Amino acid sequence: MPTRNFAAKNSPPRHGLARVLSKLGLCSRTQGAAWVRGGRVSVNGRVVRDPEFPVRHGQDAITVDGRTTTCATRRVVMLNKPRGLVTSTADEKGRDTVYRCLDGAGLPWLAPVGRLDKASEGLLLFSNDPVWSARITEPRSAVDKTYHVQIDRWADERLLADLESGLVVDGGHLAAKSARCLRRGEKYAWLEIVLDEGRNRQIRRLLAARDVSVLRLLRVAVGSLPLGDLASGRWRELSETEIEALEN
Repeated sequence: MPTRNFAAKNSPPRHGLARVLSKLGLCSRTQGAAWVRGGRVSVNGRVVRDPEFPVRHGQDAITVDGRTTTCATRRVVMLNKPRGLVTSTADEKGRDTVYRCLDGAGLPWLAPVGRLDKASEGLLLFSNDPVWSARITEPRSAVDKTYHVQIDRWADERLLADLESGLVVDGGHLAAKSARCLRRGEKYAWLEIVLDEGRNRQIRRLLAARDVSVLRLLRVAVGSLPLGDLASGRWRELSETEIEALEN
């Protein structure tokens, strides 16, 4: 009896089959569930059709279409997201998604690392490694994200100071890590705003709280990785050096 208890305490935890397939970087959890329901996945030699069937990764033998599963090689891609595309694998309203830009590329399954809203443009990362993606997006990682933002008015020092000190918006405190004016026109200005957290529509909500409208919003860097001269709608794969630099 003591031996059985010891073994139970030291065996890997169980997770749903679709989740394990996703954690292996083979597919999204939704795709994994579809594979399971379609009879493509076996556990210990037996076809399983329940996406929530509990398995122990590293202990149970999982095959897809008869092939043994292993962790996929990590792949990370950067896209210059065009305006008007939704950051989602699918959209219930039938709108075009960012995956339109990756169609026909021959890439493995990749998930967006963070988000850009439909009206925003610029650097968007994708990866098939959910563990790496979580490290990049979690608040404790504090990976800076740099944006160039065109607004519908001049940017005075008071506005920049408010962005940095922060404002209470919808009951919560929002702030930029830094904000500066890049250039001014007669009726507009371009700002560079750096965030060290990723709250939903943070820049737009901050500026709206000061009655400032956003004309364009582009993410130009994530950590040490710049968007550079990558054209809108184009993508490229990151080197292992670039991937590792984002973690430091």
